[in-house]
Amino acid sequence: MPRSQKQSGIDEAGRGPVIGPMVMSIVTGDPDRIAELGVKDSKKLSPTRRSYLSAAIRNEFSYEIRVIDSQEINRFMQHGTLNELEKKAAIELISHSQEEVYVDSFDVNEERLSDELSRSTGRKVVCLHKADERIPAVSAASIISKVERDRIVGEIARIYGNVGSGYPSDPVTIEFLRKSISAGSDLSKIVRVRWETYRRLKEEVETRRLL
Repeated sequence: MPRSQKQSGIDEAGRGPVIGPMVMSIVTGDPDRIAELGVKDSKKLSPTRRSYLSAAIRNEFSYEIRVIDSQEINRFMQHGTLNELEKKAAIELISHSQEEVYVDSFDVNEERLSDELSRSTGRKVVCLHKADERIPAVSAASIISKVERDRIVGEIARIYGNVGSGYPSDPVTIEFLRKSISAGSDLSKIVRVRWETYRRLKEEVETRRLL
């Protein structure tokens, strides 16, 4: 039988934010056809273009999405690292593919992660830095992950108010956290409480109360 021309790609969105989930996706399909859609690293696309491409990818190719919410991150990081959690999610996603899998490497050591994921799954897994710029299926996965995370952050904002992007570099996010902590709001469902950003702001608020 001829060898399948399909490939699978995995990428995440939301590794660094203090608010909201990390979303990982796998997309499987013919890399030439995926490339024809005009996919690229999701960070280099406008929100409108990302939404269009996400719908097109979902319509034409096989995909799976793994949402890792803040509560799961908080629980896991009591005894593990974010890399270990991301590895666990990657293994789950790889189980949905029979093709060669490319992963945007979340480990500084590409070869080490490639070996670990290959051994754990019995698949050929290739981990590369900037794979979302080099491998069409990974670019597609980055788009789906980003659009899904943005959708969830939008839902969070409808419930809790304007949380900004959720990233520590966003002044809107920091102001939301500061006000919410000062008001004694329960943020455990949406905030990564073990993040230094949250812990620092909580300490600042508590210190001010003592003055």
